[in-house]
Amino acid sequence: MQEFGLYFQEGWQHIADIKGYDHILFILALCVMYQWKDWRKLLVLVTAFTIGHSITLALSVLQVIRIPSAWIEFLIPVTIVITALSNVGRRSQPAANLQLNYFFALFFGLIHGLGFSNYLKSMLGSQANIVEPLLAFNLGLEFGQLLIVSVYLLLSLGIAWWKKIPRPDWIMFVSAAIFGVAFIMCLERMWILIHP
Repeated sequence: MQEFGLYFQEGWQHIADIKGYDHILFILALCVMYQWKDWRKLLVLVTAFTIGHSITLALSVLQVIRIPSAWIEFLIPVTIVITALSNVGRRSQPAANLQLNYFFALFFGLIHGLGFSNYLKSMLGSQANIVEPLLAFNLGLEFGQLLIVSVYLLLSLGIAWWKKIPRPDWIMFVSAAIFGVAFIMCLERMWILIHP
């Protein structure tokens, strides 16, 4: 049980670590389209992301798939750019019409899981039983993601109430900021791909 707690803690701290802000940006890009009243939809969305990254995290740790980390590090901000651009184009749609976000969460979660795998592999070392650590780490990631979403929803609720910002304008502002940061990350990481 102590090992479960260790990996659970590593999972939520890893997702909430500001150094891993690319994953935080993706979570924010996913949830910016929703409001506090949509918390159930957000829970499903975050869980879809967890399922996606759990699959590739397990496959990578078990060495079933191997993709160069430079490509993964480039593709992660690409997923953020696509999600942010999609938000801008759909900013006036109600949360009930956002089924595409579930696809983004699940499919792009596969890419993000590969980003988590190097970290988890270094923690596991040559450990034979990886089922419990994988489960604990993924549950920790889910918990951390839900923390991020909760903080974001509270902040956006407060700002929208205080400043009376229309929802489409708020989505545009946040998504544009996320897009800008992620686009710069894409360029930096593309440079690393071209000049290893």
